[in-house]
Amino acid sequence: MSNVKEVIESGKAVLGIELGSTRIKAVLIDENHTPIASGDHEWENRLENGNWTYSLEDIWAGLRHSYQNLAADVQNKYGVTIKKIGSIGFSAMMHGYMAFDKEGELLVPFRTWRNSTTGEAAEKLIEVFQYNIPLRWSIAHLYQAILNGEDHVKEVAYFTTLAGYIHWKLTGVKALGIGDASGMFPIDIQKKDFNEEMVQKFDELVAEKNFSWKLRDIMPKVMVAGEEAGVLTEEGARLLDESGNLEAGIPLCPPEGDAGTGMAATNSVAKRTGNVSAGTSIFAMIVLEKELRKVYPEIDLVTTPDGSLVAMVHANNCTSDLNAWVSIFREFAESFGIEVDMNRLFGVLYNKALEGDADCGGLLAYGYLSGEFITGVDEGRPLFVRSPESKFNLANFMRVNLFTALGAIKVGMDLLLKEEDVAIDSILGHGGLFKTKGVGQRILAAAINAPVSVMDTAGEGGPWGVALLAAYMKNKAEGESLEDYLAKKVFAGNAGSRMEPDPKDVEGYEVFIERYKKGIAIEKAALESLI
Repeated sequence: MSNVKEVIESGKAVLGIELGSTRIKAVLIDENHTPIASGDHEWENRLENGNWTYSLEDIWAGLRHSYQNLAADVQNKYGVTIKKIGSIGFSAMMHGYMAFDKEGELLVPFRTWRNSTTGEAAEKLIEVFQYNIPLRWSIAHLYQAILNGEDHVKEVAYFTTLAGYIHWKLTGVKALGIGDASGMFPIDIQKKDFNEEMVQKFDELVAEKNFSWKLRDIMPKVMVAGEEAGVLTEEGARLLDESGNLEAGIPLCPPEGDAGTGMAATNSVAKRTGNVSAGTSIFAMIVLEKELRKVYPEIDLVTTPDGSLVAMVHANNCTSDLNAWVSIFREFAESFGIEVDMNRLFGVLYNKALEGDADCGGLLAYGYLSGEFITGVDEGRPLFVRSPESKFNLANFMRVNLFTALGAIKVGMDLLLKEEDVAIDSILGHGGLFKTKGVGQRILAAAINAPVSVMDTAGEGGPWGVALLAAYMKNKAEGESLEDYLAKKVFAGNAGSRMEPDPKDVEGYEVFIERYKKGIAIEKAALESLI
């Protein structure tokens, strides 16, 4: 403890904060990259006027609260007030749209990754760029606003992601890590910057509108891992820490998206490695050896925090509906006067799924709280479906809800593994789905028919991952790559617990996924028939 206390007091500890879909989490790490304190804040996005959003008030209140809880944790554990920090990194949900005028005022409510209202824009941009532009990408949101004739567009002086916004307000620097930037607009892998040819094509596409801006004028500067992206200003220090204890001048690494932090947290930045982050949404990241042969609407091409090409399969829905069902079981128990520990409840129910039939006994479910592009479903309609012949019991019910949490991602991953013959040496799982030991890991191994490893940090990957990026910026040796830093200084001797796929599970999942794909017609009928 005394050593940790000295690390904190001397300002050698490193802070990472990630704004996730349901939680803002802060993690403080020591010189060995070990978490020594944490704090969090729970929050939820809201559907307002047809858009999923978080208010600026909620963003700042949540950020301050998570930091306040971290500071309290440090005080309780070590009797230290945080004043100095070695370096800080911020990350957040990728994609989305935050547009500001020249005074720095938000022009329209934050449009998150969860919105799938940009179909027309995405389709046109794919045609113009000959490059996949997913619905979630910031450029799709901007162009859709132009197509919709929204008044605010002519006033845009800057647009960025949530992480980019936080970083800008705390440092005054309009920058973005290349991983997060690759979810705004296509990246030139060689130049480590936005693709200039496509930037010019966009300007030509909207030239007739006679906007006062060109695209480059309103975009952040692209930076790679290891670069210093500004320092915490006096104003920024007060925004983050209302107590006034935190000192200005702390260096910040480039702000990143949750995909990039997941890659750092799982040592998945090298070619032929990959990771799956499974929480409210789910994405799979595979670091490619070469470009894909075709353009796939289901596959994003993004980058690692140091700028390597990554195939990303992203699905909007993963554990939200699963969590809702677990909460129903909690309510059931509480109705009998039984107080339930949620961690134990998740553990019992998740493990029950392993007792079910390999194919879930003919059951079918969709946890679509929001639309799902991969399967062509525009709006959310969570469903549970069975036939009279289905084997309806608790084990199969839990199993089908775990299977379906990975259903959309499986459809996309099959394009990489079966159509493009992408080679993978290792896959690491992280996020809430993997907190119950061995269950989510086994289900994922079945879905992709490949070994899956999970590390002890599986439940807290993101904030720890951005803390690692901040530590890399501060501590790297001359010429030391991010890949080498992670492999030799962070993960040396820690490959995680590896699980091979069970052939029966694999076979069962293939039967389930065919049922899942056929049943999409039920989802689409529900859009028309269920309010």
